[in-house]
Amino acid sequence: MAQMDNTSLVQRFIRLPLAQRQAFLEKLTSKGMSLANLPIPVCRDAFAQLPLSYAQQRQWFLWQLDPTSSAYHVPCALRLQGALDIDALQRSFDALLVRHETLRTCFVESSDGLVQQVQASGSVQVTLEVIAASAQQATAAEIETFIETETQQLFDLQRCPLLRVKLLRLGAHDHVLVLTQHHIICDAASMPVMVDELVQLYAGFSQGQAPELPALPIQYGDYAIWQRQWMEAGEKDRQLAYWTRHLGHEPATLELPSDRPRPAQQSFRGARQDIRLDTRLGLQLHALARQENVTPFMLLLAAFQTLLYRYSGQESIRVGVPVANRNRVETRQLIGFFVNTQVMQTRFDDGSTFRQLLAQVKRHALDAQAHQDLPFEQLVEALQPERSLSHSPLFQVMFNHRRSQAGPLVTPQGLQVQALDWQAHTAQFDLSLDVLESAQGFDCSLSYATDLFDAARIERLARHWQNLLAAIVADPAQPVAELSMLDAQE
Repeated sequence: MAQMDNTSLVQRFIRLPLAQRQAFLEKLTSKGMSLANLPIPVCRDAFAQLPLSYAQQRQWFLWQLDPTSSAYHVPCALRLQGALDIDALQRSFDALLVRHETLRTCFVESSDGLVQQVQASGSVQVTLEVIAASAQQATAAEIETFIETETQQLFDLQRCPLLRVKLLRLGAHDHVLVLTQHHIICDAASMPVMVDELVQLYAGFSQGQAPELPALPIQYGDYAIWQRQWMEAGEKDRQLAYWTRHLGHEPATLELPSDRPRPAQQSFRGARQDIRLDTRLGLQLHALARQENVTPFMLLLAAFQTLLYRYSGQESIRVGVPVANRNRVETRQLIGFFVNTQVMQTRFDDGSTFRQLLAQVKRHALDAQAHQDLPFEQLVEALQPERSLSHSPLFQVMFNHRRSQAGPLVTPQGLQVQALDWQAHTAQFDLSLDVLESAQGFDCSLSYATDLFDAARIERLARHWQNLLAAIVADPAQPVAELSMLDAQE
C-alpha cells in the first residue's frame, strides 16, 4: 500500500504546473522526503507527446552537427557456437522490440518541438552473411573487418529502427552476431540486459515455447518525462550549485604533448593500446586501496590524473567519468540511454603527496555520487564553455572503471554465447583509459585520437602508467612530482 501511495504521490507531482511542482518539492524536502527515493511512475497519459531525455537531446544535437559520424554507435559482437535456430533468433529480436519501446523509437520535429515517436509495432531483420565455408578459413582479421564495416554503417535518427542485426556464418555451428545501435536509444549498460533477455527468449522459442519475462514497470519515455519534471522543479538548481562551485568557470582544455596540432574539427578516428597489469601489481593495488580506505576506482583515478598532471604540467586536471545512472529499480532492466557523465576535477601542487591527493579524489568522488543525477548536458549549458568542434566541452580525457561480467551464457540446447572483443577505430575523446577489474587483476586499454597521437607515443604513455602505479604502491607518501614514471633505459 505504501508503494502505491508513493507512486500516486509522484504521479500527482508530475501533473502539477511548474510553480506548484516547485512548492510541492519544497514541502517534501521540509518533511525529510526526497523525490529521488520515490518510484518513477507510468505517467505518459498526461502528456500529448513524449519529450527526449536530456542525454537524448544532446545526441540529437551531435547527430545534426555531423550525421556522417559513427562515433556514437553502440556496437556489440557475440560469438555463437553450437547449433543455431535462426528462426528462433529472429522471433527473439521481434519479442525484444515488443518489450522495449526504445527499440522502436525514432525522433521527429513536431509542433511541440523535438519528440520521441514510438512505433506501435516494429521488426528488425536478422541479416545472414557467409564469410567462409568453415571457421578455419575465416581469419581473425576478416572477422574484425566485417564487424568494423558493419558498425560504421550510419543511422537516420528520424527512421526506425535504430538497431541493426547482422549474423555472420563462419561454419555450420559457428556464427558471429553483430548488434549495432545508436547511442540515443541505448548505452553500454543496456547491452548485458539485451543479451541476457535475448538468450532467455531464444531458449524458449527454440524449444517451441512462448517465453515470459517479468513485466517492465516503466518504459524509457516514462523516465524521460519524470527526469524533466523533477529537474525543472528545483533538483537541477540544487545539484548545479554543487557542480559550479566544484568546477568553477576556468578554461578546461587539457593539452597533452601530441604528435600533431589539434585539428579544427574532430574526425573521431581512433585506435587502442591494450595494457595488462601483472598479477602482483594488481594485488598490491587492491591492498593499497584497502589500506587507504578507498575503492580501486578512486585509487586508479587518482593515479591516472597524476599521469595527466605530469604529462601536461597543468595544475587543474579534469577527467570525464561515466556513471550508469541506474540506481532505481525501475531502470535496471530497461534498454535505454541512462548513462551520465561526471567531471572529476583534481588540483595539484608539487608538494602534495600521493596519499594527500588520494584523499582529495575520494572526497570529490563521494560528493559527486551525492550529485550524480544532474545531466551532463545541463552542466555544459550552465557553465557555457567556449564551444569548439576540435574537442569535447569541459573535459578531453575519459576514465572508465568497470568490473568484468559473467562468463559465456549457454542455452539448454547447448548454444554458447560469448562477448567478442575487437579493435574499434573510433575515439570520442583525445584519450580514454578503460579499466576492467576482475578476480585475476586489472586489464586496461588506452583509446586515443589518431589525429593527435601516434602509436609510439601511446605505447610510451602506457609504460609510464604502469611504472607510475608501481611507484605509488611502493611509497604512496612520496610527493606526486617525485613519483618515478621512467623505465631504466629512460
